Amino acid sequence: MSQAPMPPAAPLPRPTSRLMFWVALLYFSEGLPLGLFYDLFPVHMRQAGVGPAEIGLLSLLGLAWTVKFLWAPVIDAWRGHRWWIAGANAGMATVLALLALQPEALGTGATWPWVLLAGFTVLSATNDIATDGYTIEQLSKGQLGVANGLRIGFYRVGMLAAGGLLVTAGWMGTPQAPHWQAAYALGAALLLTNGLLALLAPRSLPRPVREAVGTPVVGVAAEWALLRQQPLWLLALGLVLLGLLWPVLGPLAKALSWTAVQGISSTWWFKGALPVGLMLAGSALMVKAAQRPQSQGLLEGPVFGAWVSLLGRPGMVPVLIFILLFKLGDAAMGFMVKPFWVDSGFTPAQIGLVSVNVGLGLSIAGGVVGGLYVDRAGIFKGLWVLGLAQALSNLGYGAAAWWVPQVAAGTAVAPEYQMAVFAASGLESFTGGLGTGAFLAFLMAITDKQRATTEYAILSSIFAFSRAVAGWAGGLGVEQMGYAAFFLLTFVLSFPAYALLPQVRRMLLRSEAR
Repeated sequence: MSQAPMPPAAPLPRPTSRLMFWVALLYFSEGLPLGLFYDLFPVHMRQAGVGPAEIGLLSLLGLAWTVKFLWAPVIDAWRGHRWWIAGANAGMATVLALLALQPEALGTGATWPWVLLAGFTVLSATNDIATDGYTIEQLSKGQLGVANGLRIGFYRVGMLAAGGLLVTAGWMGTPQAPHWQAAYALGAALLLTNGLLALLAPRSLPRPVREAVGTPVVGVAAEWALLRQQPLWLLALGLVLLGLLWPVLGPLAKALSWTAVQGISSTWWFKGALPVGLMLAGSALMVKAAQRPQSQGLLEGPVFGAWVSLLGRPGMVPVLIFILLFKLGDAAMGFMVKPFWVDSGFTPAQIGLVSVNVGLGLSIAGGVVGGLYVDRAGIFKGLWVLGLAQALSNLGYGAAAWWVPQVAAGTAVAPEYQMAVFAASGLESFTGGLGTGAFLAFLMAITDKQRATTEYAILSSIFAFSRAVAGWAGGLGVEQMGYAAFFLLTFVLSFPAYALLPQVRRMLLRSEAR
């Protein structure tokens, strides 16, 4: 009796160990720019005499991470993720090389260093888009836990490498005059090396075939023709772009001597509240537009198809709010931690040494433990259990700030105060990895793999928006409340997201069914 022909064998997955090596390397490359932005730049600016409110304003440049979904479809359509990664790293290396030529400009109020920093964030966001899309397409569901552990661990290793650059600045200079040129030059070399190594990673897998749904759209021109018939989409996009470009008005008014704008450009509502409000209003209208029946014609479009597919899902609004809130407390504290170290009397070399020696192993351990826990307990349980652990680091820094006095620059820090801050840093390194493991697994689980690059960019952009706004508000909060009271407040901010856990659970169940 003849046997029925066997179906063609499915392609074998790439060897796990080799794939995990590239996951680790690429996420080191993704974490390093964020470490430079959150650690090196704020410490340099604070030592140059820039105030906490102005340093908090720096975080608004991070809105590039928030709106990266605007150009994510280009990377999704053109593919070649490795080349995007290499090009972005080369561009960031160029920015650091230019800063190395005149590092003192960051403390002078000149406009051109801020333009370079804005370009740095756009390039870093592009690197994130390409890296995340490449990784999600490569991984199977059974690899998410371990992969996320490595992602978190080596992402934080990349961030902590910025601490190594602080050490370099301290060792090659003095506590009062660190050698910032050496730090920026070494950072440029690291970024350039990362870009070259990315070209050696395995090629992207073929794009998964998607069954067309709804009215097909052929090409970008036809998609834009449909978009022009929906004013709500155009209004939403206009508000988002206006909010993105708003922070440029202050430096532009100074350069062009617009006295009317200059008079209000330093107010808190002009620098922060207005752009944040515009971004929130545009985002809300975008969700509403995606859920209207007229948007179904855009579902297969190369640019807006992923937006309609993701934002139009039932129950997506509370899930988006959850993404905004889950790491709110952590983000609000994060941008003010290094200025707290500086104001407590620590030198750049001490800050870098503790971050590397204490934080490195604990960060990797937290990421791996969080990933393994999510594999065993599931994403939903991991979110609320590990989220509680994540909030503990805010209490640790709150207690340290309450006890450790603020001192003048160059004053030696007493050993007992050093140990208090070191302990808070170690707790933050370990627990930060725990909560992030469950959070990233959740974002990946609700992403459509056939549109992974764009959909993950949208979701991570929402998280980045929360981080940028919280960082700006953190600068104002520290100036009004002091470090201790503000750090304790951020502990409370860690919990509003828990009210949305039932909706999160339903979204996870729908994603598994899909």
